[in-house]
Amino acid sequence: MAGSNWDSVVFGLASAAAWGAGDFSGGLASKRTSVYGVVIASQVVGIILLFALALIFAGPLPTPTELLWGGAAGMAGAIGLIALYRALATGQMGVAAPVSAVLAAGVPVVFGALIEGLPGGWQMAGFGLALIAVWFISRADGVTLRLRALGLPLVAGLGFGAFFVLIDQASATSILWPVVAARAASISTLIGVAGLARQPAWPERRHLPLVALSGMLDAGGNAFFMLAAQAGRLDVASVLSSLYPASTVGLAWLILKERLTRAQLVGIVAALAAIILITL
Repeated sequence: MAGSNWDSVVFGLASAAAWGAGDFSGGLASKRTSVYGVVIASQVVGIILLFALALIFAGPLPTPTELLWGGAAGMAGAIGLIALYRALATGQMGVAAPVSAVLAAGVPVVFGALIEGLPGGWQMAGFGLALIAVWFISRADGVTLRLRALGLPLVAGLGFGAFFVLIDQASATSILWPVVAARAASISTLIGVAGLARQPAWPERRHLPLVALSGMLDAGGNAFFMLAAQAGRLDVASVLSSLYPASTVGLAWLILKERLTRAQLVGIVAALAAIILITL
């Protein structure tokens, strides 16, 4: 595999690790304080970090078009988050998590095939195995898939998938500035929705360190994804980044001593096999 493609794999996996750890931290905080507050505060921490990094590394300034792409990506991601949390709040966790994660990975694969052409046979097999892995890692035991429960998870997955595609379009000349624009649009959207829902838009002070950690990890995941997409194909970057549930589940097992289900173990093995196939 060419060096740039190896870079894409490494950055994609780093993105998955960071996003998964961020979700783990944010999930812990959400059990203790307002969900909207956790999401909004973590994104505020993230935008401060990304803005500082953009200034330090002084990359080329983005064009107005790239900032618009970034803003559109942020709004798509915010819609995905809102739909996902609404699904989780109505007790659809076992359906919402796997459906949204698989669709989020699938949308860029379809887009990448249309724009960049089909990848090689081994990579296609790896993509398929990775989607299966995400499904098994994310799903809960004993969950029956019902069509009426698919609406919000489908919206969430399409929102996350659109984020991958749109933010990639914004990265022609700059990596960090489009993510800053995306985060600004996402924060604005989430604050508006929290206000309409009459939910606290900021967590309690004692939970801020955990929320800040979640925000920094999420920002790192975004930056690594942008690097992965620039180094190689969008579909490779998106599929590998979408393995983030494995990181979340692994940390829950390691730190909280949560039991891994048989389905999750199958998913983790499938994910490792998928990574090998994608790198061939």
